[in-house]
Amino acid sequence: MNAFSRTALLFDEIQLELITNSHIAIFGIGGVGGHCIESIVRCGVKEVSIYDFDTITITNLNRQIIALHSTIGRNKCEVMKERLLDINPDLIIHTYPIFLDKNTIPTINFKDFDYMIDAIDCVSGKLLLIEYAKEHDVPIISSMGTGNKLDPNQLQIMDISKTMYCPLAKVMRKELKTRNIYKLKVLSTYEKPIQPTMSDEITNKRMVIGSTSFVPSVAGLLISRDVIIDLSNKKSQ
Repeated sequence: MNAFSRTALLFDEIQLELITNSHIAIFGIGGVGGHCIESIVRCGVKEVSIYDFDTITITNLNRQIIALHSTIGRNKCEVMKERLLDINPDLIIHTYPIFLDKNTIPTINFKDFDYMIDAIDCVSGKLLLIEYAKEHDVPIISSMGTGNKLDPNQLQIMDISKTMYCPLAKVMRKELKTRNIYKLKVLSTYEKPIQPTMSDEITNKRMVIGSTSFVPSVAGLLISRDVIIDLSNKKSQ
């Protein structure tokens, strides 16, 4: 018996080996990304790389799995590393507290990854990630917006061409077309966004986006499920 014995009951030996020996990179470990990468590590993946330059703030407490009063002010990569190693002490984990832009992305060795997860909310960063993933032929799944939503039942994995009502997806579709990218696996929703009430919070965004504990977390778990299933089916591709 071990930490992953229950998972082993659902996959054959080859599938388990494919899952275990994979190297997953996740970009952004907030509400979606934090739940996603923890789920993946709990499935037995033995190597992960996590990228996030941000620190934990009090407004993260309502949805981010690493956000506690005891972790406020700490770097997200550092806190997540401690948490994941407490789940699997044998995990190989690489942390990169960097902001993703045209200067930092060339430092990343994309060929090291078996799968990439985009869980950041910066359009320019998302576009860079997707371009590099396509260039290096690395599978990628990208999270669209989960803010201003209340119904996790409407979250789905789909191609970006099928997205509706998501302002982020609309911008991404347009920008990807200019880059001759027409297919992209995404996590999105068919729920129309709710107009949030005005907030006194000061941020670098035009409007503070409302969020809950249950929509981003479900989104992260759905992404993790899709990644694990894709990895386990590599033998048949």
